[in-house]
Amino acid sequence: MKPYLKWTAISVGSIVAIAHIGVLGHLVRREPDRIQVPTINIPRGTPYSSYKIEAGKDGYTIEYKANDPAILESQRSLILDKDKKGLFGGGTENRREWRRDQYTAEGTRNIGGAAVDGEGKSAKDIECIVADAGARSQGAMAGSAIAAGVGAPAVMGIPYVGWLAAGWVNLLGNKIGSSAGSLVNSAISDC
Repeated sequence: MKPYLKWTAISVGSIVAIAHIGVLGHLVRREPDRIQVPTINIPRGTPYSSYKIEAGKDGYTIEYKANDPAILESQRSLILDKDKKGLFGGGTENRREWRRDQYTAEGTRNIGGAAVDGEGKSAKDIECIVADAGARSQGAMAGSAIAAGVGAPAVMGIPYVGWLAAGWVNLLGNKIGSSAGSLVNSAISDC
């Protein structure tokens, strides 16, 4: 064997051996019982949005209200008792007023019935659109998670294109989950 080939083989073998030792050292020093806090992406909605997040050992839940409070209330009262003698004689006045109004977040007074915006959509239509968008988003996340956990590892072993096929499986799971979320939302709500 030629001397330069011998030294080349020893050098390449040494580099591979050192890399393996480094990877093993990294894996041994890893802390498996470390608690990892999940990253929570809070949706951004209207200025009147509210959130309630509960976290525990088994996971977390998020309660999100997009327009909270959905109806603003205003109460006014006036009680006026005048029993004052004026310049020209008696002047008894006993007036009581009570007014309670409801407003939407945009400041429109609720007078009953469906409020229609400038495009001809009622509040129920807009509520259905928002609910469908949320259901599609939740379904897409669930579909992606299932596809990444089940489908992607199955196709990852395909030579040369496994990484690409895993991406396709993830996109397909996202699309199917979005459609399923919309179907479930339409079955549950009155839309």
